[in-house]
Amino acid sequence: MNKIVLIDGNSIANRAFYALPPLSNSAGMQTNAVYGFTTMLLRLLEEEQPTHFLVAFDAGKATFRHQDYKEYKGHRMKTPPELSEQFPLLRELLDGLSISRFELEGYEADDIIGTISRLAESQKWQVLIVTGDKDMLQLASNQVTIALTRKGISEMERYGPAEIQEKYGLAPKQIIDLKGLMGDASDNIPGIPGVGEKTALKLLHEYGSVEEVLTHADSLKGKLKERVTEHAEDARMSKDLATIFREVPVELKLEDMSYGGYDQGAARELFRKLEFKSLLERLGDAGDDAGSPQEVESLQLVRADVEGSEQLESALERVQAVHLEVIGENPHEAEVIGIALDTGDAVYTAAFDWLKQSEQAASLRQWLADAEKPKHIYDSHKAIVALHWHGLSLEGVAVDVLLAGYLLDPTQGDDTLSGLSQRYGTGWLASDEEVFGKGAKFKVPDEAITANHLARKARAVLKLAPVLKEKLEADGMRSLLEDVEMPLTRTLSRMETTGFKVDKAGLVAYGQELTAQLDTIVKDIYAQAGEEFNLNSPKQLGEILFEKLGLPVVKKTKTGYSTDAEVLDKLAPHHEIVSQIVHYRQLAKLQSTYIEGLVKEIREKTGKIHTYYRQTIAATGRLSSQFPNLQNIPIRMEEGRKIRKVFVPSEPGWQVLAADYSQIELRVLAHISGDPRLKEAFIHDMDIHTKTAMDVFGVHADEVDANMRRQAKAVNFGIVYGISDYGLSQNLNITRKEAAQFIEQYFAVFEGVKQFMTDIVKQARKDGYVSTLLHRRRYLPEIKASNFNQRSFAERTAMNTPIQGTAADIIKLAMVQMEEKLREEGLRSRMLLQVHDELVFEVPEEELGIMKQLVPQVMEQAIELDVPLKADVSYGQNWYEAK
Repeated sequence: MNKIVLIDGNSIANRAFYALPPLSNSAGMQTNAVYGFTTMLLRLLEEEQPTHFLVAFDAGKATFRHQDYKEYKGHRMKTPPELSEQFPLLRELLDGLSISRFELEGYEADDIIGTISRLAESQKWQVLIVTGDKDMLQLASNQVTIALTRKGISEMERYGPAEIQEKYGLAPKQIIDLKGLMGDASDNIPGIPGVGEKTALKLLHEYGSVEEVLTHADSLKGKLKERVTEHAEDARMSKDLATIFREVPVELKLEDMSYGGYDQGAARELFRKLEFKSLLERLGDAGDDAGSPQEVESLQLVRADVEGSEQLESALERVQAVHLEVIGENPHEAEVIGIALDTGDAVYTAAFDWLKQSEQAASLRQWLADAEKPKHIYDSHKAIVALHWHGLSLEGVAVDVLLAGYLLDPTQGDDTLSGLSQRYGTGWLASDEEVFGKGAKFKVPDEAITANHLARKARAVLKLAPVLKEKLEADGMRSLLEDVEMPLTRTLSRMETTGFKVDKAGLVAYGQELTAQLDTIVKDIYAQAGEEFNLNSPKQLGEILFEKLGLPVVKKTKTGYSTDAEVLDKLAPHHEIVSQIVHYRQLAKLQSTYIEGLVKEIREKTGKIHTYYRQTIAATGRLSSQFPNLQNIPIRMEEGRKIRKVFVPSEPGWQVLAADYSQIELRVLAHISGDPRLKEAFIHDMDIHTKTAMDVFGVHADEVDANMRRQAKAVNFGIVYGISDYGLSQNLNITRKEAAQFIEQYFAVFEGVKQFMTDIVKQARKDGYVSTLLHRRRYLPEIKASNFNQRSFAERTAMNTPIQGTAADIIKLAMVQMEEKLREEGLRSRMLLQVHDELVFEVPEEELGIMKQLVPQVMEQAIELDVPLKADVSYGQNWYEAK
């Protein structure tokens, strides 16, 4: 059967351009969009084996749709010259690969694809359309499948009629009606204002089409009725604009699009010109300087557990990269299924059971545990923790490509090995989803396929490591990787596998205590309401508050009254029931999330909770705790703080010791900004909020009242996060004008801070990123956005990232140095947790004296600033007493 692949050229090139970092060849030609497009093309050719192929392009900006609606696509940003200059290269590449392309003045690529897919359908061909545009879903049929790109272009989600029905509850043709009702901001199609996807779907599920919705407008209620009636013509026009035209006068015939393969010589010349070294490798011609001569598709693969344990033993000295396949998000419960080791000449693989149990694998186990044997790896943290629970060790990590990729750009979404390989041009690698499946369809394939995939991942690590290391060196972040992040991985792994002992009986008893409190609160609420109702139903709660008790309506949602936290906060002065409802919600969350949730997380064998810290989640560099999250146990309310009572030392007679950085972000701000008043406050160990109040209000210390200090504290911490006058007005419950005046007064006094804020935004706009004191970067492409909200968010991020990021770097440094100190001093004390600016330890009674001095000393000397760092220490029988 004939099978045609149709590619939306502009859409895919655009996505490839923004998904990959800037690339250029030695002639100075930008090539990232072409490279991403080419890797996807080669993958489609290999996987789909099409008989026919066509890439359609837009031919200029003006189309027949502009005749009816001049504003069509009117808000589109101008194509960056770095992208537009790649289209001639792309067309040259397609010609070189013998792939047909077509464009026609006045029509979009969508219309060309719509027309050709109709012709192919009429001939009973199978059609695959590859695009990033959801509008194309309208073309799906039993013969036409739409592949929508995700995560840049590294993954695709396929849609036929069944998948569209499952996701939207619509037939393909109704996608046009959906766009007619909700519009499309990217194409400047208006739709009906105020009608989003959720409302549009609801209307279509009831009425079926735009026309039927308009016919039944009188049946609708309230604002929706007004909007539908008022914007009926906009809806009709929007549907027309969103309809793909399928009668384009295409000059090509279907047979003109036939594909019989490409000439490897021509492809080789193109790839050499563009300097696509990894693609040359796929053709078996890497060239003299193209890196490893071993191409991905033809690895020399040795199954060490079947045929080559002796070969492996002699090859261990040459192994450069290792990959351990860990299945599952939580490494404390994950399954390790295999290992692959790459010498550069061959890749050795083995099943995990063999590695763990076989006498033949003894030398491999020793090699893994040998800190003197350097290894490149992806996600050493997860591997170390997972191996620990099997009695195995991993030491000697030289480069962790996951950490390296994260440091190079912490905002990139796809940090898988496949995504990193594509982003940095080191070769194509199938994603785990493609090999193992996803969700309910997840399945480990047979041994041969698994071994092959693991081998390719080891080769991907081998290729990525030197590339990423070189880029880190160029960006000044090699030390951040080698002296902070990678040593921190080992520290975190030890903390996590040590775990924190939990008094399970005490936790259960506290849960019962909360249940009793909740019962009492519920009875009080029912008494004040005069009836029983479902407290967890916003609808029923809204009826009680606003209809029965007559409280003022603050905010409405599409489904009725809003009863969110912000609304309840404004209603609190009006009725006693409101504070009871707030208290109920707080305790109910404690009960479900923290009591019941933590009970489930206690590991039976250890009696401890073992969290897992992620180093590559937060763009600021902060650690994220998971499985469970021990960083967000609420401590502002006493009932939340009491949960810490059940966290106890694991040894009799030991104590829990906690050390907390005092106002670290403000101290970092004082250093970075160089503001003399701010520096003076910290150098002389003054109360910073009192000092701020004195300077802003122009009063002496003894004249600063509690309200002044509260306002000063709010603006101090607000400045760190780039707070606006609106944000400050909400925090302090004052008018926006008063908040603006307060911020203006603050900046008039702390001129160094204001200058820093101004300068850092300018620098971010110029460089495209900001850095911490340890050179951690955060890229901010939105800082040049035309959209005000996007630009404002990027400006606030530019202000707070150097502060928050440096604070995160400092506590990481302190953790690494603290671990070294404990080892050097031969102490038995153990570091257990990091919670924002706090470190938690369990300490033997006889080491308490030294630890009370050693911990703050290490924390305060982690880095040298222009102002002193300060750490406060406390201790007790449990975590609660230690704070």
